[in-house]
Amino acid sequence: MNLTWRVNRLRAMGVREVTQRGVRTLRDHLESVGFGRAVPPPADAARGKPWVERLPRGMASAPYVAAAERILAGNFRLFAHYDFALGFPPTWNRDPREGVVAPLRFGKGIDYRDSRIVGDIKYLWELNRHLELVTLAQAWYLSGELRFALGCRALLQSWLEQCPYPQGINWTSSLEVALRLTNWSCAWHLLGGEDSPLFADPQGRGFHAAWLASVYRHCHFIAGNLSEHSSANNHLLGELLGLLLGSCTWPCWPQTRRWFSYARDRFAEQALLQNAADGVNREQAFWYQHEVADMMLLAGLTARSNGRDFEPAYWQRLEASLACLASCMDEGGDVPAFGDADDAVVVRFSPEPQAEVYRSLLASGSVLFSRGDLRHKAGRFDDKSRWLLGDAAAERFERVAPEEGEAHLPRAFPVGGYYVLGSDFGGEHEVRVVADAGPLGYLSLAAHGHADALSFTLSAGGQPILIDPGTYCYHSDAAWRAYFRGTSAHNTLRVDGLDQSVAGGNFLWLRHAHTRCLLFEHGADAQRLIAEHDGYLRLKDPVWHRRTIAYDGGRAQLSVKDTLECRGSHRAELFWHFDEDCTVTLESEVAQVRHARGMLTLQWPAGLQAQLVRGRVDPPLGWRSHRFGEKIPCSSLCIAGDVSGSWHGTTLMRLSWND
Repeated sequence: MNLTWRVNRLRAMGVREVTQRGVRTLRDHLESVGFGRAVPPPADAARGKPWVERLPRGMASAPYVAAAERILAGNFRLFAHYDFALGFPPTWNRDPREGVVAPLRFGKGIDYRDSRIVGDIKYLWELNRHLELVTLAQAWYLSGELRFALGCRALLQSWLEQCPYPQGINWTSSLEVALRLTNWSCAWHLLGGEDSPLFADPQGRGFHAAWLASVYRHCHFIAGNLSEHSSANNHLLGELLGLLLGSCTWPCWPQTRRWFSYARDRFAEQALLQNAADGVNREQAFWYQHEVADMMLLAGLTARSNGRDFEPAYWQRLEASLACLASCMDEGGDVPAFGDADDAVVVRFSPEPQAEVYRSLLASGSVLFSRGDLRHKAGRFDDKSRWLLGDAAAERFERVAPEEGEAHLPRAFPVGGYYVLGSDFGGEHEVRVVADAGPLGYLSLAAHGHADALSFTLSAGGQPILIDPGTYCYHSDAAWRAYFRGTSAHNTLRVDGLDQSVAGGNFLWLRHAHTRCLLFEHGADAQRLIAEHDGYLRLKDPVWHRRTIAYDGGRAQLSVKDTLECRGSHRAELFWHFDEDCTVTLESEVAQVRHARGMLTLQWPAGLQAQLVRGRVDPPLGWRSHRFGEKIPCSSLCIAGDVSGSWHGTTLMRLSWND
């Protein structure tokens, strides 16, 4: 499998990338025998400022103390799971999920894709990002209990001993090194920086020197191993964030000024490249849009605090990104699960087990940009926003007048390809449709995109009805990875049992379906989207798929007309995936979908046969993943039949309310 992936990966590269990767391979070989490794010079006394002028005090300490107690008891929270009993400190090179211990040899020579060697690398790396370090530091900062600060020192000392540079799986990925350094930077400031009690005794002074030496090695590693070319997606932004924060927090080496200037300038450049002007992140994945916005917040606030603020265009792009999230969020706070999602956060500023990450971003944005519509969608000023912006920001949040409704939020995102239809936005009888007529993903890999062209979600009164099933896994199971990002897992049409785009690996698409919007109307009387994609032109008998979505607010009716243009005969399958709280029954040629706010009646095209599936394993159908690593059954409706020539089929959906 790894050989196949490597061949497909080479096919996706250009000549320049292949050449530069060859140069990097040679350099890595030299490094493995000792050439070019980081040699930390003596550190001077210069230190940078935190991201906010005055760290906040306005939150209750109890949740942070409780979370820190769990960590000291050896329980680590990874993704959606809360009770990985790993001991304190843990074994850093052991995969928490499978128990496989990765070898302690030259890091960049370890194949992290081989689960026989490293286990489930996603879980191992999540542990080594050191999010728990920030929680322990917050508990000390708020409570003053020294044992939490000493817990930070114990964790770091054990990591430095178990993961010596450049040995082991934790010296393989530049992104992982950078995210660890990001959490180190935040914890450093929360612990009191250079004046931390951790450094007061002889043991602390020795720890201080060892920590700074590793900081230098982290910066050196990132600077020499940046993701470029076809891999220059959110990984590159995360790497630059780590280098920016590391060199800004510890500007105590001759190389620091060069590292900081380079990281700041390239981060600003990539933030504009990776986020379209309409606010859609080019990964075409809302979870990664949230992560990139988090990176932009932390980088921007840190640069501003240290006198190197970004240009207005940077902040305008962040504001557009948050407005996009607000527009696509329904009244219940749900954002469509388009594209990949792994539940990872850059820094875990809040210990809340079910933190509302999208609303938190909108709360921060409402203060930064004085946006009443963002405040309305956020609902409250959360702890994470307070950590980022300070206590005074909570008062500013209250002074921002919340706008009733969403008159200033855009409904069309023509570059990103998202379109919002519906009625009574923000009201009790809100109907919200979010349609995806955008690209597959970013760059040639489109690593986090799903084969979901012309899919859409539907909610009523904040209750999800038609949903995007999510992601579930990355590395652990190829069959489930293929299903959750495949066409049959989305509310769209599949031809001849094939995905719209051709996959070449877990994070690689060899052939992309290209989608274009032909018409979008969003008037008081007419709401209509017409779009098409060319994913099935690769067939021996090429097929065009065009979809028209029309919404009639007066009748609460949605009409979905699918058109296939071809010459021969093909198997067409329409998929509709429902929230797990919906009850779906079939009656003649109609599906009745009961939900908390009312009922949806779905009538499918004549001549096609319907099958209701829930939790089928082989082949997979009827599943949903709210959180990484977890899946639950949901009702999926597959409507299929043989079609030929120019075919048109219309699905009618009518909404009714309980009240």
